[in-house]
Amino acid sequence: MATRNRRLPEAQSSPNPMRITVCIPTYNEAGNIPRLAETLFALPLKDLSILFIDDNSPDGTAQVVEQVAGLYPGRISLHRRPTKLGLGTAYIAGFGLALESGAEAIAQMDADFSHPPEKLVELAAALETHDVAIGSRYVAGGSLDERWPLWRKGLSAFGNFYARTILNLSIRDVTGGFRLWSRRSIESLPLDSIRSSGYVFQVELAYLTERLGLRSIEIPIHFADRRWGQSKMSLRIQLEAAMRVWMVRFSYRDIKPVPVIAPAYNERSV
Repeated sequence: MATRNRRLPEAQSSPNPMRITVCIPTYNEAGNIPRLAETLFALPLKDLSILFIDDNSPDGTAQVVEQVAGLYPGRISLHRRPTKLGLGTAYIAGFGLALESGAEAIAQMDADFSHPPEKLVELAAALETHDVAIGSRYVAGGSLDERWPLWRKGLSAFGNFYARTILNLSIRDVTGGFRLWSRRSIESLPLDSIRSSGYVFQVELAYLTERLGLRSIEIPIHFADRRWGQSKMSLRIQLEAAMRVWMVRFSYRDIKPVPVIAPAYNERSV
């Protein structure tokens, strides 16, 4: 696939507080929506809004979002899609809508509380000096749910090691989906060239982050097993993602890595 090396737009000054849109793809997450909205809006991030991207959930997630939106006028949006179209396309749609709405920072986050919402505050602070702030399970201070069996922890760790090795990445948590992007970093991504529709979408974004020379920082988080509902991850999905990592590598082979002058990208919290 032919792509072009994109130059990062010049940084623009933004008012404080930062306008953050949290993009949350959903499929059968009706039970999580009310408490998630309440938790996010309780954070000391006054100019925060939520955009839910729902893939026609049979459990009525979209209807619950509309009900909860009435409790927070102007702060919750819903993008309905006709069927289950995949994680990657959901985020790409969300990114576009967030940019149109004037967001200065765009977050990726799951709806199941596996990503600690309170860490958004730390990610937002890190974005003052970086282009991308990553909630990371695999830097010092990060951790996985202690209830996970050893095989599941091993599979997750190996998946990250596998992708990092093939793509020669310095980012430690390349498969995680808890990230906060500056507006200019999202605008620099070749979103129209991204083909990943599953969990490898996160790997593809990590790869583009380094190829384009975006300054990233990893903030340690505790990744909890989902509290409500059923996990959508399976061994089949992870094996499929492992195969697609090779496609990511060859899709962007004509993008030359861009060196970054201080602060160096991927400065990690230790």
